[in-house]
Amino acid sequence: MPFGSIWGDSMDRSEIKVCVLRIEGTNNEDEMYYAFKRLGASPELVHLKDLKDIFDYNCLMIPGGFSAGDYVRAGAIFASRIRAKIANDLHRFIDEGWPVGGICNGFQVLVELGVLPGFKRMDYPDACLFLNNSARFECRPTLLKHENKGKCVFTRNIPKGEIMLVPSAHGEGKLLLPREKEQEYFDRLFENDQVVFRYVDKEGEYAGYPWNPNGSAHNIAGICNEAGNVFGMMPHPERAYFDKNKNGISGMNVFESVLKYIEEK
Repeated sequence: MPFGSIWGDSMDRSEIKVCVLRIEGTNNEDEMYYAFKRLGASPELVHLKDLKDIFDYNCLMIPGGFSAGDYVRAGAIFASRIRAKIANDLHRFIDEGWPVGGICNGFQVLVELGVLPGFKRMDYPDACLFLNNSARFECRPTLLKHENKGKCVFTRNIPKGEIMLVPSAHGEGKLLLPREKEQEYFDRLFENDQVVFRYVDKEGEYAGYPWNPNGSAHNIAGICNEAGNVFGMMPHPERAYFDKNKNGISGMNVFESVLKYIEEK
């Protein structure tokens, strides 16, 4: 599909093409594929080696897993290979408003690429998803509060303040920012409405371990870029697709939100 050819008119849901990008070691691509498929979109599982043109798609998604065995750092090798193959096209894709999402290892990849937090264009990371405080893999349901006021295109279908039960499964999920800019960057994340999800306890209050499985500052579980079209979160909404809360909200709403955004462009 030629880039930009569809932005003038609303799209039919079945016309929306989602690239679920994978390499060796990704292991949640099938769940992500079916999350979009069940909503009527046209997802494709695409190995990075087989990706010809990112602009053939309306959305780019990077799934969870242990890409390239998590050697060096979680997501670092996958990010390096993406950078080598499509760096300029990826920045253009983002600049033109196309959505890019990463779940768990995919979030780590987007941080390694420098597109999250995305305060400025760069080809190296300006943040890190570091080893959990427990120094071990944490795998269990986690409670998330939706904090975004409407900027993030992946969660506009979720009311602010909504609490969701979403599984976490990671060993490196602690969001770290550069020490010399840490307070400045956290302030910017909150001021710019870039904080999307935060870990809470059963009372809906911000709490430490085990409610926060990794020790991430401010209990941050997911963020977006300043434009709202690049999004990453550590927990797995594709694994909570059918598990609705009392208000009918589930992980499905993350995928529904981004599809509605594309339809309305």
